[in-house]
Parts: sequence; structure tokens; C-alpha cells
Amino acid sequence: MTILVTAAGGQLGHLVIDALLDRGVAPGDIVAGARTTSKVTDLEDRGIRIAALDYTAPETVAAALDGVDTVLLISGSEPGKRYEGHKNVIDAAQTAGVAKLVYTSLAHADAVDFVLAPEHKATEEYLAGSGVPAVVLRNNWYIENYTPDALRAADTGVIAASVGDAVVAAATRADYAEAAAVVLTEDGHLGRTYELSGDTAVSYADLATAAADVLGRDVAYVPVSREQFEAALADAGLDARTVDFVAAMEDGIARGVLADADPTLARLIGRPTTPVADGLRAAVAAARVDA
Repeated sequence: MTILVTAAGGQLGHLVIDALLDRGVAPGDIVAGARTTSKVTDLEDRGIRIAALDYTAPETVAAALDGVDTVLLISGSEPGKRYEGHKNVIDAAQTAGVAKLVYTSLAHADAVDFVLAPEHKATEEYLAGSGVPAVVLRNNWYIENYTPDALRAADTGVIAASVGDAVVAAATRADYAEAAAVVLTEDGHLGRTYELSGDTAVSYADLATAAADVLGRDVAYVPVSREQFEAALADAGLDARTVDFVAAMEDGIARGVLADADPTLARLIGRPTTPVADGLRAAVAAARVDA
């Protein structure tokens, strides 16, 4: 079995490769595909084959698939431009006769009214129609997404959001990466769609409590209106399109699109998912090292 991990230059891709190695996959049986290959030189040093892979350049996808029978398609990072790139990977996998394609989707992508959902839903539908044997991993929120909130709270003592009393069933990137490694290497998952989340859904008040523990200072959750939230984003220098997009994400969270805690992730990885405080502590520490 030779496994191609796309978007290997990103944080999730790197963690999936770590998890594959931990599960005993030989470095020579892994291909790290990345648009910017300089981001994966550390993987090359570990004996992993590197391939230039740009979702928007089909010829690079086809070349990266040479000798590959299993693919992890990590969803693209540019909202509004993901679907066409995903199609290119799926088409190339179909042509190459790939035996298994695993796609990282979004929680309840086929059913929720959420600004992030349409491209994932469209990708799932295209994948199903392609005939490529597949597994869909519908990932909930990443705990790491709260890192900027925690870093601001270190100075202000406040986490402000326009989500009301919503809860989110977040897990760490490493939790999701481990699940991806499981389904990439085990039989019995083809044709399945897995809803993956943290074991417990937590409120933003809970998040503030976790941040206080991590930061060693008082942190309060302050609910704000969408208008107040948009004004704060604009004051921070975000352009109008980005402000609207981020505010729309908050609206979806407020409606509960990320609220469902499901035991499937813990079952796949064989352990409880990472608690929010622990995940946030590691994320904040890593961000401070990188700063």
C-alpha cells in the first residue's frame, strides 16, 4: 500500500503523516503532496517521497498519484475555490484506479445551513458519483481555531463572540489526524461516512474557563451582537468580504451547526478525544514558540 497525503505542507497533513508512521507505515510507502514543497522538506529528511501537488493544476495531481493506491484528500484552504480543486483530485484518482480515497469534509455537510458547508456537500456528491471507493470524514471544529481568541485574552481577559450560548464539539487536529490514519490503513471503512467530533460539546463560557486555566489569569466570555462583532473585525483591519464571511460562521455556530458530540472519533482512535483545556494549552504554547 502506498498512501498519498495531499496538502501535506499544512498542519493537518503533517499530523496525519506522523500518525501513519506511528501506526507502522514505512516512510517509503508514504507520498507527501504539497503545493509548496519547501514546507515538507522535514518529511523528505524522514524518508518520505515528496511530490509537488497543486489542486488547481491537474497535471501535478496525476504525477503525484504515480504508484499510489490510497489517497487522503484534505479539503482545500480557500473558501470559494475548494470544489474545483477537489474535483481535479477525484478525477485523477478515478483515472489512476485508486483503491481508496478518504476525504476530510465538515460535520453534517449535507444537512446544515452553514457558510462552510456547500463546497463540502458538493464534493461529497461528486465523489459519490465518481465511483472511486471512498470514506468521508466529517470533521467538526478544531480546538486550535480558538488559539487567536486565547492569545487576545492573554492581554484583554475577554473572549468576545456573537454565538450566544451555543456549544461546539471541537477536537484537536491530532485527534482528527489519528482517525484519518486509522481509516487509511484499516480495511472495513469503504463506503462509510463518519461524523467526527470531540466527546463533549462546550460553550464559550467553558472555553473562557479553559483559557483562564491555560493563561493563568481571569478570562470572561462576553457575548456580543453580530453588528458589534463585525465592527470589531473591521477595526482589526479585515476587509468587508472577510468580515461578512467570519460573521456568517459565527451565525452558523450560534444556530448549533457544530453542537453535536459524537462518540465515533473516540471509537476510531481508541481513546477519549483531547479535552479543550489540554488542546488549547498545546496550541497556545506552539503559537508562542512560532511568534
